[in-house]
Amino acid sequence: MKRLILLFAALLAIAPAAFADRSFLVDADWLAGQMKNPKLVVLEVRYHPHRYFTVGHIPGAIQVQRFKDLGDNAGRSIMLFPSRDKFQATLRGWGIDNDSLIVLYDDSRTALAARLYFLLALYGYDMSRVKILDGGTVEWTAFNELTQKPTLPRKRGTVTLKPADRRLFVEWPQVYDDVLSRRDPNIVLVDARPHDMYTGKVVRHAIQPGHIPGAINVVSLDGTDAQTQKWLSEEQLAALYKDVPRDKTVYLYCHDGFRMSLGWLQLKSLGYQDVRVLNGGWSIWDRAMTLPVVEGEQPYDADFSL
Repeated sequence: MKRLILLFAALLAIAPAAFADRSFLVDADWLAGQMKNPKLVVLEVRYHPHRYFTVGHIPGAIQVQRFKDLGDNAGRSIMLFPSRDKFQATLRGWGIDNDSLIVLYDDSRTALAARLYFLLALYGYDMSRVKILDGGTVEWTAFNELTQKPTLPRKRGTVTLKPADRRLFVEWPQVYDDVLSRRDPNIVLVDARPHDMYTGKVVRHAIQPGHIPGAINVVSLDGTDAQTQKWLSEEQLAALYKDVPRDKTVYLYCHDGFRMSLGWLQLKSLGYQDVRVLNGGWSIWDRAMTLPVVEGEQPYDADFSL
């Protein structure tokens, strides 16, 4: 029996993609087949929200405004998590009940939809009832049309959320303690932003260049196809995260919560067990101004390598 257990563990280590679960991803045909389902609620999160009206949306879709609806508008960073009560009220306004079938889509390679997916998981929604349209608007418009016809308001929903699941996120003091101070070998910190922002070569949506000391860079958007906007294969995704051990606790961050949510979803789909995002992301760390920052290709610079 012991040998069998060791063999199974070895198989997990060398072939993680074989155990992946991406059942939350659906295609346009699946969604089209659900359009008459009375429990269906389709939510659109566009990078440019006005395109819901000017370009059009999937028939019946409700607009989600990513900054207004998916963050704490009065917080130190607008993309801290919204409170449970605020997010619950938002969901009820979209007509969501505890047994709604929710389909999310965007035009940004799943990064925006992933934030909404993460928040639903954070506050305890039944995630077996939440799907993401793989490929978003590109997938839908291959054989279907968008509409500019306004979506009629739904009856106010009755969804009841749970307290935030503390196993899904960290705050910046915990990152400072675990990664910078104690160098906990069981923690891996991942920066999900574009590489030139990680190194500090480019400063965008930030005050300072660089990354949190100790972070490695895995660009979550690289796990999707730029043209089709669909997820890459399980094997390709596993290769992207090859430097992230499966038996470690993973902390993820990006600028404002979208790309790190995509990274969280990618890792969970690959079978990683303990994955957490930094509440507020780089925005919280960066705007503190006195927290240490590293520029360049390496996780640590000379000051932190001693």
